[in-house]
Amino acid sequence: MTMQRAVSKLVPRGRRRLGAVLTAVVAAGTLAGCTAARNDLGTNDSGCYVTLPAAARAVHGAGHLAGVRLEAVKSLRSRAPRVYAIATAPGLEVRQVCLVAFHGRFRAGQVERPKGRSFGRLAVVVLEYPDSRLLGTLLLVRAPVHFGHSHLGAA
Repeated sequence: MTMQRAVSKLVPRGRRRLGAVLTAVVAAGTLAGCTAARNDLGTNDSGCYVTLPAAARAVHGAGHLAGVRLEAVKSLRSRAPRVYAIATAPGLEVRQVCLVAFHGRFRAGQVERPKGRSFGRLAVVVLEYPDSRLLGTLLLVRAPVHFGHSHLGAA
């Protein structure tokens, strides 16, 4: 006698169906929960993920990705004046920028279009949105804007 036949004799047909339905409901609920969490990750910033290759080239593949932000240039004037200065340089008419931050050890000679300090533990690549044109790589000690999602993992 096979294992399947032995189980089918022990468990009535109705209970097997109920077990299958419950398994499907639990799986669907789990997948829906994962999707909902992904939707809360900052869909406003998601357009900047296409700039990741250009940002990685700007730091020559060094460091670890710390975060991505899409920001209106005018909102950066008081919050991140160095980034604002890069985006409003003479001859530029930029309305939105993608900020891609990398943690690591950076020197001005190791990144494209360096701005700010001559070295830093954080490189913030400033790219025009939606064109992905590199405006500069700002070397800093700490981030000028928040790159994480503090609401994740909160219990």
